[in-house]
Amino acid sequence: MSHLPAEEKKHVEKRHVEKKPAEKKQHNPTVAMVLSIIFAGLGQLYNRRFIKGTVFIVIEVAFLVTMLESINFGLWGLRTLGTIPGTDHSIRLLVFGVLALIGVFFAITLYVFNVLDARKQAKRIRDGWKPMKFGEAMRQFYDSAFPYLMTFPGLVLMIFVVIFPLLFSILLAFTNYNLYNSPPRNLVDWVGFDNFSSLVTVPIWQDTFLSVFSWTIVWTLVATTLQIGLGLFLALIVNDSRIRFKKLIRTILILPWAVPAFVTILIFSAMFNDDFGSINRDIIIPLFGGEGLPWLSDPLYARIAIIMIQTWLGFPFIFALFSGVLQSISKDWYEAADVDGGTRFKKFRFITLPHVMFATAPLLIMQYAQNFNNFNVIYLFNEGGPPVRGQNAGGTDILISWVYKLTFDTNNYSMAAVISIIMGVIVSGFAFYQFRKTRSFKEEGEI
Repeated sequence: MSHLPAEEKKHVEKRHVEKKPAEKKQHNPTVAMVLSIIFAGLGQLYNRRFIKGTVFIVIEVAFLVTMLESINFGLWGLRTLGTIPGTDHSIRLLVFGVLALIGVFFAITLYVFNVLDARKQAKRIRDGWKPMKFGEAMRQFYDSAFPYLMTFPGLVLMIFVVIFPLLFSILLAFTNYNLYNSPPRNLVDWVGFDNFSSLVTVPIWQDTFLSVFSWTIVWTLVATTLQIGLGLFLALIVNDSRIRFKKLIRTILILPWAVPAFVTILIFSAMFNDDFGSINRDIIIPLFGGEGLPWLSDPLYARIAIIMIQTWLGFPFIFALFSGVLQSISKDWYEAADVDGGTRFKKFRFITLPHVMFATAPLLIMQYAQNFNNFNVIYLFNEGGPPVRGQNAGGTDILISWVYKLTFDTNNYSMAAVISIIMGVIVSGFAFYQFRKTRSFKEEGEI
C-alpha cells in the first residue's frame, strides 16, 4: 500500500479497523431482565436507555395508581357476579369484568415487551453495540413503528366493537341469565356447561335445536345453490353470441336487485297470504280449485315460499357477477376448442366453469355464510312462523331468528348466547376451511 496516496491509506486503514469485531463489555442481560421484572423500566435504565426507561416507569406508575383498583373490582365482579341481591347488578359486574380482562391482557403484553426489550438491548450492549443518538433513534422508531401507529386507532375500535361483545357473549353462555334471574332483583350465577348440556338433553331444547339446525343447513344449501345456479344459467344465456339486446336484458334481470329487499319481502308476504294473497286467489284457485295452499300456516309450504323468495332476491347479484367474468374470457380459447372438436358441454366444463369459479369462489362462499345468518327474509316474511307443537321456535326459524326470539321475546339471554357461539363456530370454521382451499386467496407463487 506504499504507492497509495495518504488519504486513501487512511481510508483503507479505517475500513480494516471497522471490520474488527467489537470488544464485549461487562454487561449482564440477566440483570437487565430481572430489573425489568421487578419494575418496568429499570432494565432500560440499567442499559442507559433513560428516555425509554422513564416512559415504562411512568406507564406502570400510572397503571398502578389509576387502574389497579378498577381492575381488582372488575375481576372480583367477574368471579362472583355480585353477592347482595337488589344491590349488586350481575350484568354490570360482568361488563366490568370483561373490561378488566382486556386491561390485564394489555398490561401483561406491555410488561412482557418491556422485559424482552431490556434483555435484547443488554445482549447487544454486551456485544459492543453503541446506542444511537436521540435524533437518529427517533427517526428509526418512526420508520419502523409508522404502520403500527396508523393501525392503533383501528385496533382500539376493534377491541370495543368486536372483541368486547364477543367475550361478553361467550361468558354470558355460562350463566343462568334469563327472565327469572334478571338483576338487580336477582343475582346471576355461573352454571358452567349446564346450558350446553340442556341444549342436547332437555327434550324441548333438544327437539327445537335439532329441528332449527337441520332446517338452517337445508335453507343455506338449497336457497344459496338455487340463486347461484339461476344466476349462472341466465348469465350464460345472455352472454351467448346469438342473443340480441343484451343491454336491455341485463337491465331487466338486475331490476330485482335495485328494489330494497325488505320491500320485496313484505310484498311477497302479502302475495303468499293464505286468505287474500294473489298467489292463491289469482293462480292456485283458478287453475286447481280448492281453497289454495297454506303458504303461511304450514311449515313445509312456508319453507318452499321462503326459498323461492331468496332465490328471487339473490340471483341478480350472482347474474351481474358472472356476466362480468364471462365477458373477460378470451374468445381464442373457445376457437381453439372448436378446432379440437370440443362440444358445448366440454367448453363449459373445461373453460367457462373453471374461469368463473376461480374469479368468484370467495364471493360465492360468502353467499353461503350470508344466507346462514339471513335474518331479514325469515323474520319479515312471517316472523319465523308458523308455530310448531312441542318447540319454542317457529317452523321457518333458522338459528339467527331463533336467537332473536330467545333474546327479545322470552328473555332467555344465556341460551341465546350458547346458540350464538355455535353459529359463530360453524360459520367461521366453514369460511376458514373454504378460503384455505380457494386458489383466489393464495399468493402467485403458491398456485
